[in-house]
Amino acid sequence: MWSKIQYALIYSWVKVHAILPMWALYILSDILYVVIYKIGRYRVRVVRRNMKASFPEKSDAELRRLEKAFYHHFADYVVETLKLAHISLEELQRRAFLKNPELVDRLMEKGHTCFILLMGHYGNWEWFSGSTSRFKDSRIYQIYRPLNNKAFDRLFIKLRTQFGSYGIKKQDSVRDVIQLKRDKIRSVVIFIADQTPSRNNLHYWTTFLNQESSILTGPERLARKLDLPVIFLDTKQVKRGYYTVDMKLVTETPKETPENWITEQYARLMEQCILRNPAGWLWTHKRWKYKRMDN
Repeated sequence: MWSKIQYALIYSWVKVHAILPMWALYILSDILYVVIYKIGRYRVRVVRRNMKASFPEKSDAELRRLEKAFYHHFADYVVETLKLAHISLEELQRRAFLKNPELVDRLMEKGHTCFILLMGHYGNWEWFSGSTSRFKDSRIYQIYRPLNNKAFDRLFIKLRTQFGSYGIKKQDSVRDVIQLKRDKIRSVVIFIADQTPSRNNLHYWTTFLNQESSILTGPERLARKLDLPVIFLDTKQVKRGYYTVDMKLVTETPKETPENWITEQYARLMEQCILRNPAGWLWTHKRWKYKRMDN
């Protein structure tokens, strides 16, 4: 009962703020930046440690400028995500513009029905993964990790699925994607694949942002098992509140690729995406909490 009351209160608060126009939300973001960064110091130590290790060639002054730029973007991400509670599909797709959805359409014409799309915590991933009508007669599924707080978990499910997309819990992903393939349901399945694997899943290591990093192999294993085409969603920020995604085909025939090749390609593409504008990545993650010796 308490979680339902908590959800109702949180969603009402979100809805009230989502009604504001974007220009007003960005004024709120500028205030939020001060609260999160200057006052609350939210995960500043984690961000500094991550940035220092990723960019050893940068001076302290350069790292501080990057740090400030990241927290400005992070505050923007928060208010942009709130806006999902009151935004039209047309405005959302104008602000989060998918440049070449015809790539999926062409592959479907060749007989493929299910695809794995890989992206990262870059730009505003919520704006891309939560909207449908981008592909002809296809469903969009998002793989997500349920939050511990039931009210916030329900809130994010509400925001992500309101335009017709579907959520798949991480623990159900193999079973559900196998079913999509078996039933020949025209679908794209989105993995946010730059997260830290759990301690039991440190299967593949590579160099990522100048550090030894373990990369999730689940999407590749699923793609190879079911022979699903893999596409990388290359995100760019055009200006404040506007993003584009360029779909890049990683492979149409995953079963023909060497083991871990897809995972390595993802690491390289994700790294290139981050290096173009590092402030757009989610540096607050404890991305390197495990070392190779933990495996």
